[in-house]
Amino acid sequence: MSKRRRKNKQSTSIWLVLVIAILGTFFKGNDIHQFVSNLTSQGIPQTTKSVKSVEDTQLSQQTFKSGGTAYIYVNNNKSTLNPADWKKNQIIYGNLDRLNRTTQATGYLSRVNLVKSNTRTSQTWNPTGWHQKRLTINGKTTEIQNRGHLLAYSITGKFDQNGNFNAHELGSLDNPKNLATQTAYSNQQTMQIFEERVRDALAKNKKVIYRVSTVFKGNGLMPTGYHAEAISTDGSLNFNVFVWNVQPGVQFDYATGRSRVDRSMTVRAN
Repeated sequence: MSKRRRKNKQSTSIWLVLVIAILGTFFKGNDIHQFVSNLTSQGIPQTTKSVKSVEDTQLSQQTFKSGGTAYIYVNNNKSTLNPADWKKNQIIYGNLDRLNRTTQATGYLSRVNLVKSNTRTSQTWNPTGWHQKRLTINGKTTEIQNRGHLLAYSITGKFDQNGNFNAHELGSLDNPKNLATQTAYSNQQTMQIFEERVRDALAKNKKVIYRVSTVFKGNGLMPTGYHAEAISTDGSLNFNVFVWNVQPGVQFDYATGRSRVDRSMTVRAN
């Protein structure tokens, strides 16, 4: 950061403190808090920090090559999550970042969180990079983009929108913090492999920590992939993978989410 930018930032902070101090003599407590809230939201940009692992940063530099496998192993397929961290049934959703992109979701899950997929209703939230197309490739017509859940609807029963346990809730459906633009292939084929492993473990009454992080290249609006890892408290479930956000027969511009037909684009099942 340049000296000029640091100086401007410091000047802004000093100015804000002085204004608050002066106004504090004229407003009551609640009034001044409301004023500051309005001031910061309108005049000073607010950013949400998203903590990304070294692995996620490295993965963001990778580029899928046609003919590659649908997913790759991370850390020799061993989760970096700590089973001892499982304390209570909850989901921790990462906040949207400065570009309004989904970041991360970590679920501390048990069998009670399993929910049937047929209870789902429609979704309306359009995540960043959303440019839906219905394409016919090799005789098959597909809507190539999905509103992909970081944590699948079927394993998020009895959680509210903030990830707190609520016995009256069904599952996470149209939550902006749990949705990203995902290809139909990545969502319905590849991610299903690992979501099924989590569901199977939960059905066997295992307690599972499951984390999915979106991985973007630079300021791209569509994820290049999803870093998914899980571990059960007894260690019987343990995986760590990067799922490419790709679609056979289609090339995506991950900066925008726009796409074009490319029949030479192939994805190899692992």
